Amino acid sequence: MYNKSALPILILLLMSLIAPPVFAAFESWNAMVDEMRDVINESYDIYLSGDVNAAKTQVDVAYYGYYEKFGFEKTVMAYISGSRAAKVEYQFSLVKKAMNNRASKEEVRAGLDALIEFLRADANQLDGRGESAIGVFLGSLLIIVREGFEAIIIVGAIIAYLVKSGNQSNTKAVYWGSLIALGLSVGMAWLLNRLAGATTGQNQEIIEGATMLIAVGVLFYVSNWMVSKAEAGAWSNYIEGRVQRGINRGSMFSLAFAAFLAVFREGAETILFYQALFANTQTYSNMVWLGLGIGCLALVIIYLLIRVLSIKLPLKPFFLGTSVLLFIMSIAFTGSGIKELQEGNVIGVTPVAWIGSVDILGIYPTLETLIPQLVLLAVTVGTFVIQIRRNRAAVAV
Repeated sequence: MYNKSALPILILLLMSLIAPPVFAAFESWNAMVDEMRDVINESYDIYLSGDVNAAKTQVDVAYYGYYEKFGFEKTVMAYISGSRAAKVEYQFSLVKKAMNNRASKEEVRAGLDALIEFLRADANQLDGRGESAIGVFLGSLLIIVREGFEAIIIVGAIIAYLVKSGNQSNTKAVYWGSLIALGLSVGMAWLLNRLAGATTGQNQEIIEGATMLIAVGVLFYVSNWMVSKAEAGAWSNYIEGRVQRGINRGSMFSLAFAAFLAVFREGAETILFYQALFANTQTYSNMVWLGLGIGCLALVIIYLLIRVLSIKLPLKPFFLGTSVLLFIMSIAFTGSGIKELQEGNVIGVTPVAWIGSVDILGIYPTLETLIPQLVLLAVTVGTFVIQIRRNRAAVAV
């Protein structure tokens, strides 16, 4: 039977099947920013001519044709921080919003200058860091742990839930869902590489955003279903009613689909991260593999800890804890999914100055991401209260 603990190793093996794209097309990050500056300045000239749509398209050329295509964004995330990359991405969006609102030429120019300043500062930091074995190793390690953590947590929690509930035979569906998602992730990464010459960056953002928002609905349903079984009495009644059939088909599909979406959401992006890392590493490619290998081992350990702790935890804390974890992941996915759609020009950007980015929790400084998260949080709390009251009432009866 396919073993979930082998999933990170499969990522390692399948990645080697995809030839890395040519990210290292410039002698330095500053050389790339020089070209991006020219593209950005051209967008300003177009804006002054009165063609707003063409000006925004030119800004997209700088974003999709350089910042994403040549690995600038992913390198910033690997060696500086995810929140810094988010700040730069939002500056691209804010400039386009100013253009769309037909802001004054001074305001647009100031926004473009700020964007160039951000890009230049990041290029200076990346060029100045030099290449070291430990730096490449840590960059590789952080990528796989950060990108794989969400998938491992979700899949591990679902598997632990099935084992804890006496439905271990149904874990095969979750394993297969994860394996299929991994294969599709490799296929998606391959497709994006083959289409690298076309304008596919926007489509990639939309696909990723849509996938995450679908995952939000599935995770919310699964977590709500789990919390309904949190009380020992409620779980005993459930087992008595299902012992012959196990988990019903609808619930089993939701669990497997949640695992599928978690892995698919991370898989292609992880591969693209490593392609950028390999392409920009001149000497220490062996340290990339070492960091990846140790990161995969760390993910296996995290997965095994979930399994071990699930066995030792009492029934009620386990189900409540698992439900809370999946609720948190759904809220994080809401913010990340909307952010991807913002980058794909599907949803607008309204900045909130006093909020910073917390990439791991999907928190970003815009009303479009924060309001849905607050609504989901309120619905989550209300659902928890209602389900716990129902459970207690059922036990009392």
